[in-house]
Amino acid sequence: MTQYLVKLIVSAAVIVLASELAKRSSWLGALIIALPLTSLLAMYWLYQDTGDATQVAQLSRSIFWLVLPTLTLFLAFPWAVERGWGFWRALGLGAGASLASYAVLAFALRLLGVKF
Repeated sequence: MTQYLVKLIVSAAVIVLASELAKRSSWLGALIIALPLTSLLAMYWLYQDTGDATQVAQLSRSIFWLVLPTLTLFLAFPWAVERGWGFWRALGLGAGASLASYAVLAFALRLLGVKF
C-alpha cells in the first residue's frame, strides 16, 4: 500500500508542478509535460512491480506509436481557439481529432503488420 501511495504522490506532483509552472510560463509548463516524465515514471513503476524489462520495452514501443496521433490535439485545439471557438468546443475538436487519428493509426499499423 505504501508503494501505491508513493506512486500516486510522485505522479500527481509532476502534474501539479507542470500546471503551476504553466501559470508563470507556458514554455516551462509545456517543457515539464513534453518531457517524457510520465512515461519514465510508468516505465519505472512497471519495472519495479514486475522486474520484466521486456514488458517495459513493449510499453515504450506502444507509447511511441500512441504519441503520434496525440499530437493532433495540440494542433487542432489552438487552431480552434484562435478562430474564436470556446474552450470546451475547441477541446472537443482536439479530442475528436486525436480519436480519429488513433483509428487511422491503428488501421495503418494493422495493414503494415505492426503490433503494439
